[in-house]
Amino acid sequence: MLVAKTVLTLALALIGWAHRSWIIPRLAGDSRGAGAGGSGQPVTSYGTSRLLWQLILVEVALMAAVVAVSAVLGRTSPPVPEELPDDASAARTLTGYDLPPEPGLAEYFTLWRIDWLWTAVVLLLAVWYVRAFLRVRRRGIAWPVMRTVSWLTGLGVLLWVTSGGPAVYGMVLFSGHMIQHMTLTMVVPIFLVLGSPVTLAMRALTSRTDGSRGPREWILWLVHSRWSRFVTHPIVACVNFAYSIIVFYYTPIFGFALEYHLGHVLMVAHFLITGYIFALVLIGRDPLPQRPPHFVRVIILLATMVFHAFFAIALMQAEQLIEASWFGNMGHGWFPAIQDQHNGAELMWGLGEIPAVVLGVIACIQWAKDDTREMKRVDREADRTGDADLEAYNRVFEEMAEHDARR
Repeated sequence: MLVAKTVLTLALALIGWAHRSWIIPRLAGDSRGAGAGGSGQPVTSYGTSRLLWQLILVEVALMAAVVAVSAVLGRTSPPVPEELPDDASAARTLTGYDLPPEPGLAEYFTLWRIDWLWTAVVLLLAVWYVRAFLRVRRRGIAWPVMRTVSWLTGLGVLLWVTSGGPAVYGMVLFSGHMIQHMTLTMVVPIFLVLGSPVTLAMRALTSRTDGSRGPREWILWLVHSRWSRFVTHPIVACVNFAYSIIVFYYTPIFGFALEYHLGHVLMVAHFLITGYIFALVLIGRDPLPQRPPHFVRVIILLATMVFHAFFAIALMQAEQLIEASWFGNMGHGWFPAIQDQHNGAELMWGLGEIPAVVLGVIACIQWAKDDTREMKRVDREADRTGDADLEAYNRVFEEMAEHDARR
């Protein structure tokens, strides 16, 4: 309820900002352009007047919602800390949940603990993409269906990894956490990037002609901003993708993500965003401030694969338990915690290298397609100009040969 009230209040502030920065200047412009009416009052265009009343009605509705939420919040008792029983298990004490059953392949797909925040994110992104897809198709603009399928598949995997078995076992097992981590950073971004959401937004949203910035203008500004140029630089994307793993697992950040839900949310967001930027630089079709050549993309991918392999081998050979106060005290009795850590390192290697190979295949296919497209363009140019460039090139060598012969 506090979050709802905060969001509604911010929405009211945005409407107030829209009144001052958008509606009032348009009203003033209409008044100056139209002059005064017969009654001596300024004349306002129908479109501006209609928009003004729409904003007023939305503002009144939001005010009513804020009052309603405030009334309910005032009648709600504050949350009381949970009193754990004396015989509470170690898992219940550490995670707040009872220990799940011993993990197996089936349990990773049948056990669910809904994370409402990421469920809402998945639903909102799915609804937005489908609506944008339908709007583009209604305008007669072609949009590949497989991009929509790829986007929805990525969101489905994101829902599973944040609310399914990886989320349940990621709190009690290092191997479960590694499945969640690698799926977030290596699997989900591939499907999302292939969906090309920015390109779809550019085709679905309309441009504003009144000088103000709408969603389309803000997206274009973000794509071409200095911040975007920095984070999508190939070296920055590679370093952020690779070395954030070391920073996360060998600093107290890992413990913060395990102990606090806020840390867990930030962890999911970070791995998802870094993986998305990395995949976008390698195989994305959305606009970027700078896109590296194909051979640079392949080199970056190979370097990342080598780094993952060395990091996984180091984890498999390590005898010191990471976050021993957490995983070492879980008390599940299924297998030693250090063995589970070695299993997690093996999973990291497998779940990291297999998607990397897929990325490499997609990057090579795009490389071949772009080269074929460039060759066709050069052939068309040669046909149009009668191969003038080649003739000029050969003429230079003929003149050089004649000059040498004269000398």
